[in-house]
Amino acid sequence: MPQGLRLHHNNKNMKSTKIAYWVFTILLVVLMLFSAIASLRANPDGIALMKHIGYPYSVLTLLSIAKILGIIAILVPGFPRLKEWAYAGFTFDLVGAIFASLAIGDPIGQSLPIIVGLIIVFGSYIFYHKRMRGVKS
Repeated sequence: MPQGLRLHHNNKNMKSTKIAYWVFTILLVVLMLFSAIASLRANPDGIALMKHIGYPYSVLTLLSIAKILGIIAILVPGFPRLKEWAYAGFTFDLVGAIFASLAIGDPIGQSLPIIVGLIIVFGSYIFYHKRMRGVKS
């Protein structure tokens, strides 16, 4: 492929990668921010959920603070190791929620929104790395 066409092709791929990254990342930020804000204030649904799975409500407060810190880590430029920890934390949070639900006998269908959340985390993570590889080349 001639050099000019190769550059055009690479720019087009990089643009698609950036768009995909930001779509997944904005969805991730909205999901985690909504979850964090809803859980920071004691609400009847959150209290009932935590009683149902056998955890104290204070766990939601801790997770809310961790989610907000993870959002900041994902959005602030630089700090690649911190971003890795944030993605890992979001993954542990969602996998833990699925496990807790299944462990008490809830049907897998109840975990479908959480599984969608995991797909969003993975999408943002995958395109974050593709984007970083494109920046280095």
